[in-house]
Amino acid sequence: MDVAERRARLALRHRLTTSTKSDDPVEVARSLLALHGTDPSSVYVGAWARMRNGDVADVQRALYEDRSLIRLLGMRRTVFVTSLDVAPVLQAACSRAVAARERRLVLRMLTESGVADDEAGVKAWLAEAEEAALRALEERGEATATELAVDDPRLSTELVMARGKSYEGRQKLASRLLLLLAAEGHVVRGRPRGTWTSHQYRWAPLTDWLPGGLVDWDTQKAENELARRWLRAFGPATADDLRWWAGWTKTQTKRALTELRPVEVDLAGTAGLLLPDDIEETPPPEPWAALLPALDSTPMGWQHRGWFLGEHGPRLFDRNGNIGPSLWWNGRIVGGWAQDGNGDVVCRFLEDVGADARGAVQTEAERLTSRLAGVRLTPRTRGRTWLEDELASG
Repeated sequence: MDVAERRARLALRHRLTTSTKSDDPVEVARSLLALHGTDPSSVYVGAWARMRNGDVADVQRALYEDRSLIRLLGMRRTVFVTSLDVAPVLQAACSRAVAARERRLVLRMLTESGVADDEAGVKAWLAEAEEAALRALEERGEATATELAVDDPRLSTELVMARGKSYEGRQKLASRLLLLLAAEGHVVRGRPRGTWTSHQYRWAPLTDWLPGGLVDWDTQKAENELARRWLRAFGPATADDLRWWAGWTKTQTKRALTELRPVEVDLAGTAGLLLPDDIEETPPPEPWAALLPALDSTPMGWQHRGWFLGEHGPRLFDRNGNIGPSLWWNGRIVGGWAQDGNGDVVCRFLEDVGADARGAVQTEAERLTSRLAGVRLTPRTRGRTWLEDELASG
C-alpha cells in the first residue's frame, strides 16, 4: 500500500477535507477515537480544524451541558476527550491498568508518610480517605482538589513526590486521589476554573455526569475493540504503532491483534496491518490544508511518522517527543504555526509547496485567528518547539 493511499485515508477518516468536516464535536472526537486533552486548548483547536463552523461554545456545550464528551485518563497515562460510546472501551482497555499503577504508587507514598503501621493499615486508611473524598464531592456537587483538601484532614495529608531526587516536591493527597479515582471511573473532570484554556478543573462524581457510570467492559474484549477502532481510524499501521499509541505491552498488543486477524500489507518494506473488511482503495480527496494544534491526535496517532512528517521532526517536536502546532497540505506536514505578538496566527513553510497551498493555508490561518478571538495559546504541558520559538520571536 503506497503513501498516497495512507494520506488519502488520513484526510477522509480524520475529517480534514472540506467535504468530511462536521458540525458536531462529538463526531469529530469519535472519528479520532479521542481528542488529545493534556493541553485543554488542543481539544478546541483540534475540533475546529475538523468542523465547518465550530466555536468555543460548541465544544463547551458538548463537554459541560450536553455532557456528550468526557475527559478521562487513558492511553499512555494521558488525558483525552472522547465520546460516551468510546469512553467505556478506553476505560477498560487503558485506564484500568493506569489506575492499578497509580494505586500502587499512592499506597507506597502513604506508607512512606507513616499514616499506618503496616500494609493492611495503609490500605484501610486509603479506603477511608477515598470514601471521604467521594462523600465531599457528592455534598458539594463539584469541587477543586484544594476545596476537597479542607473537607477532611486525611485529604490534606502531604505526599512526597520523587523522594530523594533533586526535584523532590510535595502534593496534598486530594490532588493525587482525584487522579486515582478518575482513572478508576469514579470521578470526572468538569468545568475548568477560568477560561477554556485553563488546566485547573473542578471535579464531580461520575454518576452525576453519567447516571449509571461507564459500562463495565471485560478488559480483553475492550482491548480487542479498541484495536479494531484504532485500525479503522489509523490503519494501515504497524503493531508497534498500536502498542505505542495505546501504551500497551507487546503481549497485550499481540493478543488484541490475534483476535482481529488483520490483513498484512507492505508499507515500503514494513509490515502494515488492516482490518479484513477495509482493503478497498480510497478515492483521492480534494486538495486540503489544515492547521493542527500541538499534541493533535492525528500526528500523535502513530509512532512511525515518516510517511507524513518527512525530515521536519526536529523543528516541530519538543525534546520529550511532543509535537507542536503543525501545518498540513494534502496529507503531509509541510510546516508549523504559532501566534505573533498581536495574537495573529502566523505560518512557516519548511518546503516549497506552491501558490495553491499557500493560499489555502492563509485562509485556514485567518479562520483560526478569528476563532481564537485574541486568546493566546501558551504551552504548559510540553516544551516549546524550535519553530514555535522562531515564529513567536520573529
